[in-house]
Amino acid sequence: QVQLVESGGGLVQPGGSLRLSCAASGMPGSIFRVTAMGWYRQAPGKQREVVAHIYSSGSTNYIDSVKGRFTISRDNAKNTVYLQMNSLKPEDTAVYYCSRHDGGSWLWGQGTQVTVSS
Repeated sequence: QVQLVESGGGLVQPGGSLRLSCAASGMPGSIFRVTAMGWYRQAPGKQREVVAHIYSSGSTNYIDSVKGRFTISRDNAKNTVYLQMNSLKPEDTAVYYCSRHDGGSWLWGQGTQVTVSS
């Protein structure tokens, strides 16, 4: 059974940085390397939204509000995907979910809380 385990969340001041990690356990490396991965987030009272995707080719896409501040990357040798978040803003506060693409759907982990506040 594949599990996505996120880590790296926490409390940070505006302008600060955090790096989220997501380890995909139970997934063979040969499968992970061809699996599209992503990060989503859900703020209180709002719908879950995509933050970024990274594909097996290494290509990426981002929502406009994080372009130039967030970077998604993957380490196929470790079955891990990362989200480097710089210049954080209070509006980035949310639960961040790692996701994987499987059978036409995006499946999520349990999430990690990111709070940006002074």
